[in-house]
Amino acid sequence: MSNFDEKTKSPGEQSFLIIGGSSDIALHLGEIILGSGRKLTVLARDIDRLTKIKTLGADIIEGDGLDSKSVEKAIDVAAENGNGKISGAAHLIGSISLKAPHLSDLDFFHEVIQTNLSSAFLALSIFSKKMMKAGESRLVFTSSVAATLGLVNHEAISAAKAGLEGMVRSAAATYARRGLRINAVAPGLTDTRLASQFTESDVVRKMATDMIPIRKISTPSQIASTINWLLTEAPSNLTGEVIHLDGGMSRLRN
Repeated sequence: MSNFDEKTKSPGEQSFLIIGGSSDIALHLGEIILGSGRKLTVLARDIDRLTKIKTLGADIIEGDGLDSKSVEKAIDVAAENGNGKISGAAHLIGSISLKAPHLSDLDFFHEVIQTNLSSAFLALSIFSKKMMKAGESRLVFTSSVAATLGLVNHEAISAAKAGLEGMVRSAAATYARRGLRINAVAPGLTDTRLASQFTESDVVRKMATDMIPIRKISTPSQIASTINWLLTEAPSNLTGEVIHLDGGMSRLRN
């Protein structure tokens, strides 16, 4: 069991929430949470991908992470499943939209910001309002190696993810004494459906892999297992951190 105040509860009494639950990483995370006997609520638009975790017992809420009513409903259901308390939530909404600034416009930029940053702030706002008096809870966001490392054509997504990391640190400070532990993971290239533009072509895949010091692309299960650790097992004094899962790309000289 974890060493925060949820340790007095059995896994079956703990309730978790995934916002943006149809991604490959979210599906892996859902299986891990449900496989440990914990309760799970998932908010997603593409609910057709959630058949397996629904069969495993997840409560599915169809909705958009940018719609406050949908987010509030998902948080309320998860809290009800936990007798008024959500042990942890993961925000897994994101995109990989790459375009040079001279080929972009403000509509493109705003869409990237809305998807990756505005949805995260909405989740933070509603979650903190409902959970900061319920005892210790955890919230995990997903950033990107692009928030740290300058990458070609990543200007919009880099701005969004760098903003998210700043938000995480500030929110961790704001709610440190209110029981909320807020962290993020920052993956590099991961072998998901979303990243298929980089992984399906052998030539492009090799070019991408050669940028990674360990010469390996991350897997969805690696990212999901780290998020699960942050939600369930990480020490209670871990907050305001960004864990880099990029094969050393952002920290090592290749």
